Amino acid sequence: MRLTVYHSHGWDVSPQEAVAIQHRLAPLVREQALPAPIANIAGVDMSVRGDQVQAAVVVLRLPGLARIETAIWQGPVQFPYVTGLLSFREVPAVMHALAKLSALPDLIMTDSQGRAHPRRLGLASHLGVLLDVPAIGVAKTRLTGQTRSELPPEAGAHLPLWDRDEVVGELVRTRANVKPVYVSVGHRITLDEAVSLTLSCAIGYRLPEPTRQAHLLSRGELK
Repeated sequence: MRLTVYHSHGWDVSPQEAVAIQHRLAPLVREQALPAPIANIAGVDMSVRGDQVQAAVVVLRLPGLARIETAIWQGPVQFPYVTGLLSFREVPAVMHALAKLSALPDLIMTDSQGRAHPRRLGLASHLGVLLDVPAIGVAKTRLTGQTRSELPPEAGAHLPLWDRDEVVGELVRTRANVKPVYVSVGHRITLDEAVSLTLSCAIGYRLPEPTRQAHLLSRGELK
């Protein structure tokens, strides 16, 4: 599959140039209702070993979460690890993996932030804007924002994640008495829809199935 890239930019940039690109692209993120039910969802993740990266995509059918397609791309790491600039390290590799699919999925879920980012352009938003595809960020750790009350311990509990006076995501408990995840809009979806889809894809593990399986595939552990 040949990917159509919107708002393309160079990747051989300095951290300062990367920040400027984030500021330019962040206003392009759209929070809007999905036009139709999602038929398939892709989880993406990548693993780094030394100076090599392995990016993985797992496409699951909804409902039911049956696996319908996978793809892997391997190559060199081309950007240093810098907090807040993860997308410049991972998005090029992820796009190479996505290009190996038969078709672009209806929605992409990443193991990273969307709008819950200091400059409102985490990896999920960056990827969503470049490909103009609905995207969700489901991260294991917080990058910015805080809740204003304590999250209940039961599965399905969720609370707004505030950054100053703006809601940038939700803290979501996918399993009872297990650490929550940080869900935020990547692109072309509402926050309520992002939370609902995340919970519908969480079937016994802390991480939702799309990104859990993509993580395992990127490490060569998916059966």
